[in-house]
Amino acid sequence: MVNIRDLDPSASPLDYYGSELRRLREDAGLKQGQLGSIVFCTASLIGQIETAKKVPTRDFSERVDAALGTGGFFSRLVGLVLRSQLPTWFQAYAAMEAKASYISTFQAQLVHGLLQTEGYARAVLGARGDDGLDGNVAARLERQRILDRANPPLVWIVLSEAVLHQEIGGREVMRSQLAHLLALQGREWLKVQVLPYQAGAHAGLPGSFTVLRFEDDPDLVYTEDFVQGHMTANPGAIREGHLRYDHLRAAGLSVEASAELIARVMEERYGHQPEPDGR
Repeated sequence: MVNIRDLDPSASPLDYYGSELRRLREDAGLKQGQLGSIVFCTASLIGQIETAKKVPTRDFSERVDAALGTGGFFSRLVGLVLRSQLPTWFQAYAAMEAKASYISTFQAQLVHGLLQTEGYARAVLGARGDDGLDGNVAARLERQRILDRANPPLVWIVLSEAVLHQEIGGREVMRSQLAHLLALQGREWLKVQVLPYQAGAHAGLPGSFTVLRFEDDPDLVYTEDFVQGHMTANPGAIREGHLRYDHLRAAGLSVEASAELIARVMEERYGHQPEPDGR
């Protein structure tokens, strides 16, 4: 195992978090196992976080703050740590997403990251292996904190109907994910529309995209390919993004009809169906 004293606290937010956890734990006169007992985890986990081998969660950070009396230090620091776990090319977008006052997006294949449940996110991010999966999932869920702010952004999402039928993570994960979408529909500032199959050829055929609007800054359009993301404030791209999105909203089901379709797919495709033997 890496010796904590060999770590460079300035190397990354994760290294700094680990070094500070070790320092403040020792200042409190606690062994790893003792702190673990207080915050309901193993000594091994404490050691892994102190040596930057494991990414801390927000829940862990809040419990450590309470145990060590650190005045919310780790709860504040963990946001920076989790953001650093996002792909380097995605971090700039995540920072702008957190500042946006209005997020409008079309998703052709997946539920948008801001609306994903932990199980769905784990299945998506783990599709090519579980290396660093816990940290990646925690980072994705951390992005969703903007939805719980006192002044959250207005969010309007258009999902292709295919998103509802593409089984990600198994039936229970999908049922939970669709139930989550329905629960979010109750928020006044967050709406989900479904673009039905019968819409045929539509303005979103080139792929998913997101338009970010800000109070005092120019709009941005964000797209992704399988390698990286692309963000632009080019006026022509912004105009095209708004135009395509307006067409997609017009072609989509109403918010109410969309909720009905989501609920129907949830029950008919992912409901509690009998086993092959009839049970």
